[in-house]
Amino acid sequence: MANFAKPENALKRADELINVGQKQDALQALHDLITSKRYRAWQKPLEKIMFKYLDLCVDLKRGRFAKDGLIQYRIVCQQVNVSSLEEVIKHFLHLATEKAEQARSQADALEEALDVDDLEADRKPEDLQLSIVSGEKGKDRSDRELVTPWFKFLWETYRTVLEILRNNSKLEALYAMTAHKAFQFCKQYKRTTEFRRLCEIIRNHLANLNKYRDQRDRPDLSAPESLQLYLDTRFDQLKVATELGLWQEAFRSVEDIYGLMCMVKKTPKSSLLMVYYSKLTEIFWISSSHLYHAYAWFKLFSLQKNFNKNLSQKDLQLISSSVVLAALSVPPFDRAQSASHMELENEKERNLRMANLIGFNLEPKFEGRDMLSRSALLSELVSRGVLSCASQEVKDLFHVLEHEFHPLDLGSKIQPLLEKISKSGGKLSSAPSLPEAQLSQYVPALEKLATLRLLQQVSKIYQTIRIESLSQLVPFFEFSVVEKISVDAVKNNFVAMKVDHMKGVVIFGNLGIESDGLRDHLAVFAESLSKVRAMLYPVPSKASKLAGIIPNLADTVEKEHKRLLARKSIIEKRKEDQERQQLEMEREEEQKRLKLQKLTEEAEQKRLAAELAERRKQRILREIEEKELEEAQALLEDTEKRMKKGKKKPFLDGEKVTKQTVKERVLTEQLKERQEMEKKLQKLAKTMDYLERAKREEAAPLIEAAYQRRLVEEREFYEREQQREVELSKERHESDLKEKNRLSRMLGNKEIFQAQVISRRQAEFDRIMTEREERISQIIRARKQERDIKRKQIYYLTIEEERIRKLQEEEEARKREEAERLKKEQAERKAKLDEIAEKQRQREREVEEKGRLEREAALKGTNAPPARLAEPTVTPTGTAAPAATAPAAAAASGPAKYVPKWKRQTTEVSSAPTAAPTPSETDRWPNRGPPPGDDHWGNSRGPAQNTDRWTSGRDRAPPAEGGDRWGSGPRGSDERRSAFGSSRPRPTQR
Repeated sequence: MANFAKPENALKRADELINVGQKQDALQALHDLITSKRYRAWQKPLEKIMFKYLDLCVDLKRGRFAKDGLIQYRIVCQQVNVSSLEEVIKHFLHLATEKAEQARSQADALEEALDVDDLEADRKPEDLQLSIVSGEKGKDRSDRELVTPWFKFLWETYRTVLEILRNNSKLEALYAMTAHKAFQFCKQYKRTTEFRRLCEIIRNHLANLNKYRDQRDRPDLSAPESLQLYLDTRFDQLKVATELGLWQEAFRSVEDIYGLMCMVKKTPKSSLLMVYYSKLTEIFWISSSHLYHAYAWFKLFSLQKNFNKNLSQKDLQLISSSVVLAALSVPPFDRAQSASHMELENEKERNLRMANLIGFNLEPKFEGRDMLSRSALLSELVSRGVLSCASQEVKDLFHVLEHEFHPLDLGSKIQPLLEKISKSGGKLSSAPSLPEAQLSQYVPALEKLATLRLLQQVSKIYQTIRIESLSQLVPFFEFSVVEKISVDAVKNNFVAMKVDHMKGVVIFGNLGIESDGLRDHLAVFAESLSKVRAMLYPVPSKASKLAGIIPNLADTVEKEHKRLLARKSIIEKRKEDQERQQLEMEREEEQKRLKLQKLTEEAEQKRLAAELAERRKQRILREIEEKELEEAQALLEDTEKRMKKGKKKPFLDGEKVTKQTVKERVLTEQLKERQEMEKKLQKLAKTMDYLERAKREEAAPLIEAAYQRRLVEEREFYEREQQREVELSKERHESDLKEKNRLSRMLGNKEIFQAQVISRRQAEFDRIMTEREERISQIIRARKQERDIKRKQIYYLTIEEERIRKLQEEEEARKREEAERLKKEQAERKAKLDEIAEKQRQREREVEEKGRLEREAALKGTNAPPARLAEPTVTPTGTAAPAATAPAAAAASGPAKYVPKWKRQTTEVSSAPTAAPTPSETDRWPNRGPPPGDDHWGNSRGPAQNTDRWTSGRDRAPPAEGGDRWGSGPRGSDERRSAFGSSRPRPTQR
């Protein structure tokens, strides 16, 4: 997507692309510009861009692009400059129509080119197969490919424009004009499918207008201009529908017009009403609704007579004749008499709907056929004087069919009248809005009515008549047609007759004969059976009856008396029940009255509360309106102050001032002022352009002459300066030669001085270099010594750390071994002690057992010898102990506690501090650091030596095999010398 700094740049880019044949790219560039959010403020160049954009859309048949562009442009100029949008849409319609006309003019056969059922449908599969199979395309197919695409595009254009302009109060006229053009398109090219879709689109637009009442810029149907535009559109739709023969769509258009009139509750002009009822007459006649057709003619007659001042007598007579004949054409019987309940309900609803369309307001609770009927219409025509305005033959026909009784010569009297009526009719000169009055269309219906009247009158004077005689009485039809008419009449109970073809006669009878015979056949059969029974079993005489009754008379009287008493009691009881019910009803009525009164009081309170809330709401709205009025006045004054003195003018004279109105007016004035300023700037720019062009045209020869003069002057100046420079160069060369000759005698002294300076500086340089080399060598030696010392220290520290780590590991291993040994010794000692305790317990048990036996022997009085005393036990030390004290002695004289060798050595050293350890004792810890009794440096730490940590090497015992690592032997001394460069040992801290 290309970004343009100005809209004009996009237009130039599009022109460049069009010139090189890239119209699609040009269209895409303009489409990106129009749909961009960067250009949402209306500018004059945007209108030119839209013109170019629509040209490309029409050339490339890009209906979708055109719709997107128009929607975006509507958003841009909806509140700023609606006239620009109107001009753009008109240009779009003109281009599409022109292209369609050009394609139509190029086609030779229009009917073949337009032989498409649906412009929005794609090509059929059989058409594609035909185009592939046939090698050479026919002319009709080439015409189809040439004309149909442009007609599709034109239809899509109408739909797009109507969709963009819908429900817009500022473009209602353009919307109506577009709809009219679309109707004419459908009418001219017989596009019935598109016409139905167009009617549905317009109908949906009106429905959405009523559904969304809070839309911005919504058309106000209560305004006369808007209502007139909408009505004109619907009447155009109705006219085109009738001309195309789409009677269903025409009837829906009539309903749309009626709904629109009910919506705004205003009666349209009389001229439109005349068109409305004239189209209704055609629709009802086509649908065979003769009754509604007659009523529509009657309304049309009333409108013409009351509102058409130029109506001639001849046209009035023709209209009244049409009304009378239409009323006579209505069948004289009601077809709904024999219908079912559902059909009656549907018929009632249909009558109510049709009556509303015609203009008769019927109450739903009344039967429609009782108010809209043939008899009512005829009486209305007579009372209104319509019959008196009709022609003489129509009057005669009316009297013959409705009032006179001529069963034998009715056909002969009516036939000449019908012949005269069939020749009447024609165009109404003083009523151009009405259709052509053709009275001949009523002749078939009148002939049928005459046949029905003849059959009705003949049935009153004849009971039987021959078929040939009846055919002679009816000169209009053959007997087969008469028979069909009679079947319909019999079905609707208009006449009762039967046709006997075997005898060749027609039998007339009472209307109730057939129906009563079929309905009461069971009752007749029952009466016949009753008569047969009476004949078989006759009733006895009165004397025999009395003889049988008298013996039982007393019983009968008694029974009758009891029955009467029971009946009396029942009557009294019923009276009591009735009185009780009456009291209950009165009580219920009183409760209902109290309840109703309470509800009325509550409703009154609610009404008062609602009125109070409404008054409060009205007061708040009034305060808000007054506040908005004050703000509007302040805004108005501020605007007038800011405006120029020369352009001050009063706003809103005689109008209701609101804040929104003032804002709109201020915005309009600002827009006008801005447009005037733009025009002034354009005019000033044009003036400055002309002035600058004139100045430059006058100055061009002067500038050229000045340029030539300047060239001559510059050339002369250049030559003078060149000559002067040459002279100065020569003078400088001569002075330089003189100076050289003057200084040539000092050349020897200069060379001697130069050699002295160079030799002195060379000696100084050599001395400085020697000193620098010496200083560098000293630094190198010092740094080398430092590196050696540091390396030795690191080596010593590494060895020392390794030795300490090994000592720690050995100490830990020794401690683990000692702990394991101690655990083992403790386990062995515990086992020995447990064994001794077990033996002691065994001896105690034996002693107790012997004592028990002795006591038992003493109790029995036996002379058994006394028990032997316990033998003394021998302790591990070899001494004897009494038996009673043996366990304690055994426990005290157990095996001695194990003492490690190094602790025994420490004890010995403590007791004899001057004794030196033997070589065998020192061999226990060879080269692994000091023994457990020594300190860190190999010194034995007895009680007298723990205070001196730094004991000299000569006070310690000599280590085995030449001493330990830090002893006083020669090995230790050599190591200390190698590490520290001195024979004196120094302690190191970890």
